[in-house]
Amino acid sequence: MSLKKQIDEDLKVAMRAQNKDEIRALRGIKSMILLSETEKGATGELSEDAEIKLLSKAVKQRRDSAQLYADQGREDLARVERAELEIISKYLPEQLSEEELTEQLIQIIAQVGAVGPQDMGKVMGAANKALKGKADGSTMAKVVKTLLNK
Repeated sequence: MSLKKQIDEDLKVAMRAQNKDEIRALRGIKSMILLSETEKGATGELSEDAEIKLLSKAVKQRRDSAQLYADQGREDLARVERAELEIISKYLPEQLSEEELTEQLIQIIAQVGAVGPQDMGKVMGAANKALKGKADGSTMAKVVKTLLNK
């Protein structure tokens, strides 16, 4: 089932259950999908890669907003963002633990033949393709930087 159809089905269930946080999060995702499908140059239905990229973007937005609200002492708004973040995360592939991520990145570093910090771009390019949606980009970059500086 495509992400769009899954979101529609889950939205119906959330509306019947009157779960306001879930309704808000799912409507936000649905809106992002519709905008992506109708923007200039779009081919209509989104590919799985495009869906993962879209969801990753939504998760990052919610995480950044929640952190910003928490820093400003607006815990009420931060709670809403964290609730939406949790709901949206369910549609992403399972995230790798830091140990699993490190193992995968060590293999990628060996594959591309990286030897130092100057090869970070090569490693990140390969890692982004291989680990699409399974790890946060900033976390990946931090681990790659650590591994390349050894």
